[in-house]
Amino acid sequence: MNILFDPLFTLLALVIVLPALFLLIETLSAIFLNKTKHLEYKNDSSLRTKILVPAHNEALGIEKTLLNLIEQIKDPQDILVVADNCTDQSAQIAHRVGVSVIERKNTTQRGKGYALDYGLKYLELSKPDVVVFVDADCYLTPGTIERIAQLAHYSGHPVQTNYLMEKSSAPSTKDLISILAFLVKNQVRMLGMSNLGFPCPLQGTGMAIPFEVLQKVSLGSDNLVEDMQLGIDLTLQGHPALYYREASVFSVIPQEANAAKTQRTRWEQGHLNTILTQGPPILKAALEKRSINLLAFALDLSIPPLSLLVLLWFSLTTLSLLTWILGVTTFFPFLILMLGGLFIVSSILLSWAKFARNEIPLSTLLTVPFYIIWKIPIYLSFLLRREQKWVRTERS
Repeated sequence: MNILFDPLFTLLALVIVLPALFLLIETLSAIFLNKTKHLEYKNDSSLRTKILVPAHNEALGIEKTLLNLIEQIKDPQDILVVADNCTDQSAQIAHRVGVSVIERKNTTQRGKGYALDYGLKYLELSKPDVVVFVDADCYLTPGTIERIAQLAHYSGHPVQTNYLMEKSSAPSTKDLISILAFLVKNQVRMLGMSNLGFPCPLQGTGMAIPFEVLQKVSLGSDNLVEDMQLGIDLTLQGHPALYYREASVFSVIPQEANAAKTQRTRWEQGHLNTILTQGPPILKAALEKRSINLLAFALDLSIPPLSLLVLLWFSLTTLSLLTWILGVTTFFPFLILMLGGLFIVSSILLSWAKFARNEIPLSTLLTVPFYIIWKIPIYLSFLLRREQKWVRTERS
């Protein structure tokens, strides 16, 4: 046995297993812990709420989104569409349905973050109490705007509602696996963190934030995952987000292969970059402040996309098995990794059984290896030629 390889493999095994363990803790918490807990708020009839909708070439679906929002508010002018570098009819459609519209033209500063920052600067003229963020391709369950706005105002915290992907009329198995992965990240883990009393991340749409709190951070950037960064910034500022599970916002998964790949590349490479750049500062802040909330937030952030977690686990487990057989390492790293595999599989199966068994057949899970193979180029490009600029997902 090589005395250098064994501790190295053990350390690498722990890097995989600790996020897997925290994933299982979140899953068990979501299923078994404090299921009756509800967030309370007071109804304030004088509350001034604005809805901010960033739009870049969203003519195909923005009207449906805006009509859904208009049903939930008294005055359509409280909806502000930021038509950001649009070359289609997005602004004209928004004008036609009666909402407020501002147009932004800046070809050097492109990205959702810049559009949001532009909209917030415009809202400084009216200084609303709460701003609700909704993407231009989403729809919300009835009453969502009122409830999350009131809760954000009453609590003084950002509020994130349940954000899920909706199945198309004829979903492929790849779509179903994507929906399950999205559900684990955006519902199971969020619910688990909430039940444990820990801060929750923000997800970019279906979120309400007090305007005063927004003044403490800046959104103007081309960050691939500006929502994740906003949640981190607000948490470090002392304004962690609350998860409101009683309402939902839905988006439809892209049907075209190139669009789906573009969306996942932006999300997952942005997530990985955030883990590498923001994880250490959050962990340092947690240790300095002796904050269990920040530590839990850092652990949640450290969980990579499920496909990558499984891929890393499988690769390292195979390698550790070979090194053990060859006598290079002891059995210990392999044993730790097998335990980590149990954590991952248990989390996925429990999440499916509790939250997705009526929508996704169990047989679909057998296609997970093919889904992971499809995602490998995304992870290789992160190492070799990672995405640097925000790229809009094409709609169909």
